[in-house]
Amino acid sequence: MAIPLVLVLLPLGLLFLLSGLVVNAFQAVLFLTIRPLSKRLYRQINVFLAELLWLQLIWLVDWWAGVKVQLHGDPETFKLMGKEHALLISNHRSDIDWLVGWILAQRSGCLGSAIAIMKKSSKFLPVIGWSMWFAEYLFLERSWAKDEKTLKWGLQRLKDFPRSFWLALFVEGTRFTPEKLLAAQEYAVSQGLTAPRNVLIPRTKGFVSAVSIMRDFVPAIYDTTVIIPEDSPKPTMLRILQGQSSVVHVRIKRHAMNDMPKSDEDVSKWCKDIFVQKDALLDRHIATGTFDEEIIPIGRPVKSLVVVLSWSCLLLYGAHRFLQWTQLLSTWKGVILFATGLAMVTAVMHVFIMFSQAERSSSAKAARDRVKRD
Repeated sequence: MAIPLVLVLLPLGLLFLLSGLVVNAFQAVLFLTIRPLSKRLYRQINVFLAELLWLQLIWLVDWWAGVKVQLHGDPETFKLMGKEHALLISNHRSDIDWLVGWILAQRSGCLGSAIAIMKKSSKFLPVIGWSMWFAEYLFLERSWAKDEKTLKWGLQRLKDFPRSFWLALFVEGTRFTPEKLLAAQEYAVSQGLTAPRNVLIPRTKGFVSAVSIMRDFVPAIYDTTVIIPEDSPKPTMLRILQGQSSVVHVRIKRHAMNDMPKSDEDVSKWCKDIFVQKDALLDRHIATGTFDEEIIPIGRPVKSLVVVLSWSCLLLYGAHRFLQWTQLLSTWKGVILFATGLAMVTAVMHVFIMFSQAERSSSAKAARDRVKRD
């Protein structure tokens, strides 16, 4: 049974925003004091701080909503996950694909060093966007003329990253919707390409740059395919906050970077071919309800639960002492100020929800324009 949204936005929002501001404050101090002296030490500490924040979202998925992520793949690949640098590419099916990636990273022990290429507006989100900026996420405007220099600089600075990291790249460039699929199909027909059925046409310029720059220090590409089974409701941030479960199937395949083609044109073709294969793979999943590879158990570790409980106790104690010291609720002015703060927390959480759903509303014309720009 769904929990009324208003009953969860305030407590969960307060927990995430207050703890996030604490993390952001530490990140800012470290950025100004430690990073100029030792970028390596700054990164190592920041990996820990970022994980303290991201684990709260992992808890939301794992323990609060009980979303079940079923991983299919080669056990040998799973053993390497988290022990090597990797470029992770995926189709983009739902509002929470990035959270699914975080779950896999957490299970692999590299949640704090999981990095992604995000749209530029993401970095302005309170707490989560700021923490992503400190964690060296790459923020792009989705215009190659503007993004090429930013992307190449961001990729090159990862050469000396002190921990095994994942760089996640949604090669389709946007979230899958029926309108965007129709636009992709129309474009494919006009260009004499195979019309996709379950994926969008990949935008390969960023991927080609990533392979070109990272092939010397990143040993693997993780090709992940995500799908929501037909009999499961689509997971959204709204459903997760209301404690409603879903099921997500993920198939992962490792490709050695040494086996990648050498020329940019061939790398681009490799990526497009992967998405043609991915399309057929999704056809089979829709028909059978599963992927061919064996299921790899990933469990539900208690680490995120421990972190959330620890943050809750710390913040409750701090709030109690603060209210006791300031006597904030003893005057009408203080009560109004307190109520205003709660309203602001609710508003920020609504912004998070709306932001996670933003790409679902693209019109068919906007989708066609986006395809043509590539």
